Amino acid sequence: MQHSSKPVLFAALLGAICTTLAPAMASDIVPTPKQSRSVLIKNATVHTVNQGVLSNTDVLIENGKITAVGPQLTSQTNSATAETNDTQVVDASGKHLYPGLIALDTSLGLVEIEMSRPTVDNAEVGYINPQISTATAYNPDSELIPTIRFNGITHAQIVPSGDGIAGQSVLVNLDAWTIEDALAPSAGQFHVYWPQIKRMPEDEKEKTKAIEKNQQAIDQLNIAFEDGYRYFLSDKASGKDNKNEDPQSATNNLRWQAMLPLYQGKATLFAHADSVSQIEQVIALTKKYQFKLVIVGGYDAWRLASSLREVKAGVIYPHTLSLPKRKDEPVDLPFKIPSLLANAGIPFALGFSSDWNSRNLPYAAGYSAAYGLTPEQALKSITLDAAKLLGVEDLGAIAVGYQGSVVLSEGDILDPMTNKIEAIWIEGRQIDLNNRHQQLYQKYLKR
Repeated sequence: MQHSSKPVLFAALLGAICTTLAPAMASDIVPTPKQSRSVLIKNATVHTVNQGVLSNTDVLIENGKITAVGPQLTSQTNSATAETNDTQVVDASGKHLYPGLIALDTSLGLVEIEMSRPTVDNAEVGYINPQISTATAYNPDSELIPTIRFNGITHAQIVPSGDGIAGQSVLVNLDAWTIEDALAPSAGQFHVYWPQIKRMPEDEKEKTKAIEKNQQAIDQLNIAFEDGYRYFLSDKASGKDNKNEDPQSATNNLRWQAMLPLYQGKATLFAHADSVSQIEQVIALTKKYQFKLVIVGGYDAWRLASSLREVKAGVIYPHTLSLPKRKDEPVDLPFKIPSLLANAGIPFALGFSSDWNSRNLPYAAGYSAAYGLTPEQALKSITLDAAKLLGVEDLGAIAVGYQGSVVLSEGDILDPMTNKIEAIWIEGRQIDLNNRHQQLYQKYLKR
C-alpha cells in the first residue's frame, strides 16, 4: 500500500516487473454493465435471512435494488417464461436463492501470488499507520476474484495486514473495473493487531526479554491512541481541522487526522486479538475512548461474554477450519466456538483470513452448522450479520429495499456436495461465472 512518492528508478523497475507479471495478475473476465432492465426470479426457495425461508417465491430486482418479494409476481410484460427488452425472467423452480455472501477479513486483491513479492501489497512499513487504506492497493482485476465469487461471494472486506495500527479496510463488490466502481458504502474501519507473545521461550532471560518487548509494543499502541485522542480534543476545541504547519509534525498530523472518525464515533475499531489477555486489554482501551469495537479472531471471546456485551462489541471469527490453539483443548472446539458465541449473546460473523482460500467461507459456515449453529444462524453469519458489523444496512438479506445481490444455487450453498451455483447477480447485474479454474478444467478435459 502506498502513501508517499517513490524514487523514479524504483518506480521504473517496479513497472518493468509488474509488466512481466501482468499475465499472472489480470483477469480477462469482463465486468457486467450497470443493471439496465428488471430481473424477475420466479418460483425459488428464497432464503431471506431476516424473514425465514419462503417456498415458491418470486423476487423482483430493479435498478440494483430488490423491489418486491412474494408469490406470483409479474413483470411489466406479464411474461413468465421469456426474456424481453424490459425484464429478464428466470425460472428458479426447485432451486435456492440466497443473499450474496460477504467475505470478512480477506486480503483478496492485495495478494496475487504469495511467493512473488511484487504481487503482494497487503502491508505497509511502520507500526502506526491509521492513514493507510487498502483502497489504494486493491486490484479489482485480480485473477483470484472470479474464482472466489464462483462460490457465491459477492462482497469482501479488504483488510490490511501487519503489526500495530495497520490501516483501514474497505468493503468492495467483486465485479468492477476500478476501485471506484468496486467500493461499497460502509462505516470507517480501522485495524489494530494487538501484540502477543506467540511462543514463550523456556529460558528465563529470553522469557523476560519477550515479555518486555511485548509490553513495549503495547505501550507504543497506547501512546498512539492517546496522541490521537489529544488531537481529537484539540480539533474539537478549535472547531476546524487542526493542521500543524511544522514539517516535522506532518506525518503525525496525517495519522491523527485520519483517526478522527474513530474518536467521533463514525468509525469502528477492528482489533485483531484471540487470547483472553489480548481481548481484555482491547476492552480497556475501548472503554477509555468509547470506541465502537469489533474483535477479529476472538478465539477466547466466548469466555469474556459479559465484558464484550458491556461495550457492545461484535466478533469476526475466522478460525472455524483451524486447529485448536492449545494442546489440551478438544479437537472440535474451533468448530463449536460460533455456537458458543451465539449462546453467549455476542453479535458475531464468520470470516476467512485469506486471499484465494476465502472461497471456502460458505463451507466454514456449514461446519459451524454441524457443530451447534442452526443452518439459519450459519447463513446469517456470512450475510446479514457480516453486513451489520461493517455498518451496512441494505446488504445481506433478500427483502424490499436491500441490494439486488443474490445467488441462485441448485442445492445448499453451505454444503460442498450439493452447492452448485447457477447464477449470481451483484446489484441487479448478472455476472460472468467463468474463471481461471473453469478454464483450466475445460482445457485438460481435452488432453
